[in-house]
Amino acid sequence: MGAVPSTPRWGGSSSAARPLDTAEYLISTFIGDESFPISSDFWHKLLELPLNLQWPPHRVHEACQALARNNYHTRHLAKILIHMAWCLQESISTSSGAPSLVYVKAVNAVYISSVFLKYFIENEKEDKIEDLYLSVDESEPIPTDITKDLNIEDFVMRSVLSFIGSIDVSPDTYLLHLELLNFMLIAMSTQLLSGPSPGPEDVNPFIDAAMSQESSLVILVVRKLLLSYITGPSISLNSASYSIYSEGSQPGVLQRVSSAAANLMLLPFNFLVSSSGEGSRSLLADCSLHVLLILSHYRKCVAGNEPITDISNDTTASDSLLKGSTQFSDNPYCKALEHATDVESVDRVDTEGNAHAGPVLRIPFASLFDALGMYLADEAAALLLYSLLQGNADFLEYVLVRTDLDTLLMPILEALYNAPKRSSNQIYMLLIILLILSQDSSFNASIHKLIVPSVPWYKERLLHQTSLGSLMVITLIRTVQYNLSKLRDVYLHTTCLATLANMAPHVHRLSAYASQRLVSLFDMLSRKYNKLAEMRDNQVQLVKGNSIEGNGLADDTSTEMHIYTDFLRLVLEILNAILTYALPRNPEVIYAIMHRQEVFQPFRNHPRFNELLENIYTVLDFFNSRMDAHNVDGEWSVEKVLQVIIINCRSWRGEGMKMFTQLRFTYEQESHPEEFFIPYLWQLVLSRCGLGFNPDAINLFPVDPPSEKQSDYEVSSNGHVNGESTKHAVFVEP
Repeated sequence: MGAVPSTPRWGGSSSAARPLDTAEYLISTFIGDESFPISSDFWHKLLELPLNLQWPPHRVHEACQALARNNYHTRHLAKILIHMAWCLQESISTSSGAPSLVYVKAVNAVYISSVFLKYFIENEKEDKIEDLYLSVDESEPIPTDITKDLNIEDFVMRSVLSFIGSIDVSPDTYLLHLELLNFMLIAMSTQLLSGPSPGPEDVNPFIDAAMSQESSLVILVVRKLLLSYITGPSISLNSASYSIYSEGSQPGVLQRVSSAAANLMLLPFNFLVSSSGEGSRSLLADCSLHVLLILSHYRKCVAGNEPITDISNDTTASDSLLKGSTQFSDNPYCKALEHATDVESVDRVDTEGNAHAGPVLRIPFASLFDALGMYLADEAAALLLYSLLQGNADFLEYVLVRTDLDTLLMPILEALYNAPKRSSNQIYMLLIILLILSQDSSFNASIHKLIVPSVPWYKERLLHQTSLGSLMVITLIRTVQYNLSKLRDVYLHTTCLATLANMAPHVHRLSAYASQRLVSLFDMLSRKYNKLAEMRDNQVQLVKGNSIEGNGLADDTSTEMHIYTDFLRLVLEILNAILTYALPRNPEVIYAIMHRQEVFQPFRNHPRFNELLENIYTVLDFFNSRMDAHNVDGEWSVEKVLQVIIINCRSWRGEGMKMFTQLRFTYEQESHPEEFFIPYLWQLVLSRCGLGFNPDAINLFPVDPPSEKQSDYEVSSNGHVNGESTKHAVFVEP
């Protein structure tokens, strides 16, 4: 793989009879130490030849190493990127879309660029991205369509995004679209080299170039990526000249027997095993979604003297000491998603009466709603739904007025039911989605009117003709119960209870099972509280014995007791809200409280609970007295008790009930969401797209060897991905 003649010789019986040798010769020339001008015919010969090498992994690795040694002199990486951009421009300009020769050249250029760019990025030393040498030697004439003000990465990204945004996916263009999406993932993978907190020293040339594109192009790209996700085009490539190649359980992304370094992904770079792919339909759809999410969640940190359009202000003093001066440049992809409107809607104005300036992204909300509902088992789909609900008021409003909310809620509740099989990050996202939805009173009312005929995935109990609201209550309480026994995550507890608190005043005909689970939740938390109280008393005795260890343990237990005191009070607030605002409509809740009224007795005189328990005992006294006054033939049955409750609900006037301020929990994104989303997104990309990456080069998140990987649902002790510092905040609205 050393030096080669400056002009590859074509023709002759030898090369004509042995095309594999010709392909190998051209690749060897590309990685060699002889520099070919960008205008040389060599580049056309390299890209026009149907390359079908099947090199073993070590040869691919050696080829990458050879180009890395010689690229400083040859600048062949920059040159093939320029030719790739030219091929894409030619494909766009042709009237028929993608003639075969242009298509072959474009696919080869994109794939060869991806192979070697990936190696350069993941083997950069000391984060020196400039070693990519994304420039042409000054002695060479500058191509006419690359001005001095436009660097190569800008030129390349504009061409890539223009193709994605303007050319429809078809059987002829499917593979090129897929290769371009994978090229973008590779080009943007420079983020993996930096830490979880973006800083002004981070260098991400390609994704920064994507951020600098005109808004009209950005909107085209976001629209096409969303449409590719919605429609999920899945085109068979068996009859095409470019087939997908994969080995073992690894997905067939970027593995093309028809491309120069076909077996690149067989290198031992893959350290994250692809998941089962549950909920996914199409490779192109999945890659489109991942590219869109990475683009829309990117945050570029800029120095204080640079022009900015967005400044992050921290809400806590400790945070402000560390990040108070952090400034981020605008993200046009994020803004395009936030301002997207439904194709069926008329032009709207903002809250100040001004129409949005410039082009607006229009997408079919109905199709997007259906696609999300169908594939919410996939983590990336949940992230997209979260991004839209949290950032796009129009889409949130659209979701809230839908009459088939079960389309979204059923897959969310099923995923929460199967929490042990899900990642902790996915559980957090799904719970936040429910919290956002529960902030709307119409949502809380409508979910109790929608009846679910059966719930086949719920194994503990047969649930027939259950309201969606009751199922949501049951699932949230089950999530709290699982968390209490396994994870003990305070944030998860808080989010579940906050959602239940938002729902409580609007509960309508809560089912018997949901009502029982609600009272059992108080019992479960009270038993945990009593255990902690007993532990604290024992530790206090140790402290009296001058035990330093006992003093520390007592402090920890007291802190945990305060947390569970808040949880118990919140459950009492939930019960109070139902009894205060919705008692006549919920006889099963009254029955459950009466049936387990003994669980409240130990806390009746507790200073934090007594005022809330007064209302519960007012209700108990009312219905107990009605029961005592009712003559029943034989023994009491469930049906007879319920009948008495239903009859007396009609005469209930709420006398003696104390009115408390109705709690309303709202979700507010933390001040530095990028520290959670960027690592999380790249974990998904590496595990779902088959994009292997050198684990030793990753600084964005901690990487465990495959054999030592923790359970997906285990909360990592590291504070950047699953740790406490990345939890999203829940705020109480006064």
